[in-house]
Amino acid sequence: MPALNVEFSDRELEDLRQIAKERGTSMKALVREAAAADIARHRALQEGAEAFRRFFASHADEFAAAFPDDEPPAAGEGRVA
Repeated sequence: MPALNVEFSDRELEDLRQIAKERGTSMKALVREAAAADIARHRALQEGAEAFRRFFASHADEFAAAFPDDEPPAAGEGRVA
């Protein structure tokens, strides 16, 4: 299995030891669990963002009608210098 060496400050390392001891687990398991949780969170945020983009795109006309002031100016409607 691939591995990754991670450097921690002395304080971080001591905190990890303490947390692992309190949870009755190893430091390796604690760090791996934290990384896995962050990966899952990142994937969920990506999926949520994609679902929002699809929803927004499929209802673009409704959003434009409801919030006309937020629409970008049409081509040729920009400010005059």
